[in-house]
Amino acid sequence: MTENQPDVLARLIDNIERVIIGKRDVIELLLVALLTEGHVLMEDVPGTGKTTLARALARSLSGSFKRIQFTPDLLPSDITGIYFFNQRESEFEFRPGPILANIVLADEINRATPRTQSALLQAMEERQVTVEGETYPMPRPFMVIATQNPVELEGTFPLPEAQLDRFMLRLTVGYPSEEEEESIILSQGAGHPIESLAPVASPDDIRALHGPIAAVHVAPDIRKYITQLVRATRDQPAIALGVSPRGSLALYHGAQAYALVQGRDFVTPDDVKYLAPFVLAHRIVPSPEARMRGRGAGEIVDEITRSVPVPVEAVS
Repeated sequence: MTENQPDVLARLIDNIERVIIGKRDVIELLLVALLTEGHVLMEDVPGTGKTTLARALARSLSGSFKRIQFTPDLLPSDITGIYFFNQRESEFEFRPGPILANIVLADEINRATPRTQSALLQAMEERQVTVEGETYPMPRPFMVIATQNPVELEGTFPLPEAQLDRFMLRLTVGYPSEEEEESIILSQGAGHPIESLAPVASPDDIRALHGPIAAVHVAPDIRKYITQLVRATRDQPAIALGVSPRGSLALYHGAQAYALVQGRDFVTPDDVKYLAPFVLAHRIVPSPEARMRGRGAGEIVDEITRSVPVPVEAVS
């Protein structure tokens, strides 16, 4: 455990690492989103552990977990829930949809139609669903982990930029190293370790950390650094649409949570610089000229983080 890191975070990280080998950085970022009740888009090729990582987090937390397999015929009501007539009681009853859970895995989100995607993303933003005029709040904490495969494009409906902005982080798991892959084979030789994974934290434990996160100190120079990074995306010729203030808040709160995960009660400039690509890259739209030259959003954000002066580290 890192010095001053809350016990609950150390337990979660250790438990998830029993299943996900060699990806501590990704696990920590997932916890940053959980702590701030942000949502995560995991974009990677099949077989790298996106779904397993989400399941491992859900099993490590004693809250509710639901998985939605997105398909072209999925309807908005399949997500939010429906009213049905109970003949025995002679009245209508609400049957909650899978979105009403602490952790929701939206698998292959880009296979659903835009209408269904919008229903999910509206629930993510408002943290409630309205069905037949009745509003139902989400349990807290509430977090959506959506996955999509960037390779297969046939039969998919890419998320519009305005909807991508609803995700706090976009992550990739990546391939394991040779040694890590060998460890994966050994650990799963007699069965998948996720089946024996037990909860090590509760939703109350996560909610109890909201106060300590808000108390993590962010120096004025670092707040200014966050603002300068975000505003630089609006002045960059290679970017047609820059990051909104929602991105500034995501980077600010994410840096506070990341500092806590690292066992600190203050944010450093390196925290902000490290998180910037995960928070900002999916929120920008490269210009047509940049796309023609093969420049991706990640590359442009990296250029911005190199060009914006990093403040001298200070915690006062």
